[in-house]
Amino acid sequence: MNRSKSLAAASATESASKSISTMARKRSTEWKLIFFLLLSVLAFVSFLPVLASLPSVSSHSHDLHFHLPRHQRDRQHRRPKVDVRKFEIAEDMFWKDGKPFQIIGGDLHYFRVLPEYWEDRLLRAKALGLNTIQTYIPWNLHEPEAGKLVFEGIADLVSFLKLCQKLDLLVMLRAGPYICGVDNFWLSVLVKIDVLIFGVDGDMVSFWEHMSLAEWDLGGFPAWLLSIHPDVRLRSSDPAYLQKVEGWWGVLLPKVAPLLYGNGGPIIMVQIENEFGSYGDDKAYLSHLVKLARGHFGEDIILYTTDGGSRETLEKGTIQGHGVFAAVDFTTGDNPWPIFKLQKEFNSPGKSPPLSSEFYTGWLTHWSEKMARTNADFTAAALEKIMLRNGSVVLYMAHGGTNFGFYNGANTGVDESDYKPDLTSYDYDAPITESGDVENAKFKAIRRVLGKYSSVSLPLVPPNNKKTGYGSIQLKRTAFLFDLLDEIDSAHIVEAENPTAMEYLNQMFGFVLYVSEYAAKTGRSKLVIPKVHDRAQVFISCSREVNGGQVSYVGTIERWSNQAIDLPNAKCVSNTSLFILVENMGRVNYGPYIFDRKGILSSVYVNGKVLKRWKMISIPFHNLNEVPKFNPVIQIASKFHKVSTRKKLKDQSGGPSFYTGHFSIDTTAEVTDTYISLRGWGKGIAFINEFNIGRYWPTSGPQCNLYIPGPILRHGENVLVIFELESPNPKLLVDSVDKPDFTCGPRQASVHQL
Repeated sequence: MNRSKSLAAASATESASKSISTMARKRSTEWKLIFFLLLSVLAFVSFLPVLASLPSVSSHSHDLHFHLPRHQRDRQHRRPKVDVRKFEIAEDMFWKDGKPFQIIGGDLHYFRVLPEYWEDRLLRAKALGLNTIQTYIPWNLHEPEAGKLVFEGIADLVSFLKLCQKLDLLVMLRAGPYICGVDNFWLSVLVKIDVLIFGVDGDMVSFWEHMSLAEWDLGGFPAWLLSIHPDVRLRSSDPAYLQKVEGWWGVLLPKVAPLLYGNGGPIIMVQIENEFGSYGDDKAYLSHLVKLARGHFGEDIILYTTDGGSRETLEKGTIQGHGVFAAVDFTTGDNPWPIFKLQKEFNSPGKSPPLSSEFYTGWLTHWSEKMARTNADFTAAALEKIMLRNGSVVLYMAHGGTNFGFYNGANTGVDESDYKPDLTSYDYDAPITESGDVENAKFKAIRRVLGKYSSVSLPLVPPNNKKTGYGSIQLKRTAFLFDLLDEIDSAHIVEAENPTAMEYLNQMFGFVLYVSEYAAKTGRSKLVIPKVHDRAQVFISCSREVNGGQVSYVGTIERWSNQAIDLPNAKCVSNTSLFILVENMGRVNYGPYIFDRKGILSSVYVNGKVLKRWKMISIPFHNLNEVPKFNPVIQIASKFHKVSTRKKLKDQSGGPSFYTGHFSIDTTAEVTDTYISLRGWGKGIAFINEFNIGRYWPTSGPQCNLYIPGPILRHGENVLVIFELESPNPKLLVDSVDKPDFTCGPRQASVHQL
């Protein structure tokens, strides 16, 4: 019994001990929990400043959820089921048919790619990881003459848009009416990055500080707007200008309205103007464009603007209060998220999904410059900074293409004479090269990043298209320009007291030959042309009775280095004939000097006296997407099988002349892309099978070779025609090769991260 009591007492003591131990553990756990909660609160408070700099919680419910797999994100964020197709903005996100959508886009311009290659390039863009294509619409391509509308061939916009839809690609449409521009603020930042990190040389620094990016002749405006009197004020509320815009959009917008996303098409957004905040602050003009667009499209389509990511440009370029979404662009490699935070201030609450509508994959190049190249890994890393937190992005460019014909643009720097025309190639160092090649480091690096964020598995990457070098092409000189003048009907010659601008001659592209005469003095005379756009070659001759009317080249006056020319005494019996051949090298398409007429734009002085009584002869050639137009000079040149002996250039190896060559592609061989190498030639333009390939200028560089897409060629005989302005290759040879070449001119290509 005592033992039992003892055991019972021991048991009671043990139970009490266990109870005390349990209570102690509970208290310890409670204190640990309180301590943990206190630490959590302190940690949360300490991180508030960091969280404040991130996109708002209301924007994304939880910022961290964007690191989840996309199918889990879609389950977390679903809007009420929609019964109709709808693309919209809500909760600071894009929504497609009730599901969150991340725009992974890229610029690919239908007018820089032959229609036969549209599908090829779009499939390569899709393999890169894109779900959206952004494209400009150049007014001047579609209305080359006032009232003449063109929507066929390379201008068949509707077919391009339908093809995008067929390939399951959405479209962001940049309707203009102006389609070029860039923000000087970001260019200045770019300069600092280049200097500090990549060591750009001094002349490149000066260049970047004073230029502004643009791509297409006159910013897409038709040049005939420059022939209207009184002058039209472009990009403004000028009623004369708005009347022309209304006429153009009255044709364009109804064509694309059936292809809006809500109507069953691929167009999810339409851009109004382009980077207007870097140009002006005419809000009435922007509001008028919005009204026009809404009148044709209704209220459901997302209208958007694009401006550089600074407060100043956004204040001037956005259209607040009109339901227009403000997108931004900025320098590759810059921290995107503070800019996206600034973007929110210019959009309505909940209506500001982060979007970089121009993420630069490369850069353009002008004649006489080093070829712009950018680092693939650096570009991909900068892209991932946007993608990682569900930002949307449009690559500029995904595929650059070619400035066929005369449509290349130009930039100015510190003043109007600081003129920089663009290359024929618009390769842009994009991931998809000018010829469509994708087997390169940049394509692989960008695809690797985009593949992480795509909602679908990426398609297989197509192989590069085959290129063929068809060998050497022997040319012969078929006509010397000055041999043709006597054959021209006087009805095609304009006479005036003073030189007339090209546009007033109803000519928008090509060349004008200005002809006058002066009384020479003993010794040399001095020629001064204060304003010539863009490049004038000067020749003199006597009448046919003296030296058979031999023409002598005396010099060239260039817009960017305008200097007086000494005219030698030709010892003519009577007055000396003066010939000035002026080339339009591409209109300025950005900034205060965009109103860029061509030709001789001032009086011409010989020995200080104004020269009067001029004849103007148009040499327009045909441009991109135009049938060969009647041109008296070209018509006559085509009839010449050998050079006439009536007027001979003093230097038989040079001067503005036509050269023709033929090459054959065997009917059993495949017709493929090629390049023609113009090494050893001077400056001019090239045509293959009557297609205007564009300008060449290997002595200036860096472009040596012109890209020839396969669809231009044919089995059997192919015809190459060159209008050479200066000195031909001594052997009169042009080589068809299978590779691009950007190493011509006084400089070598180099890599600059832009």
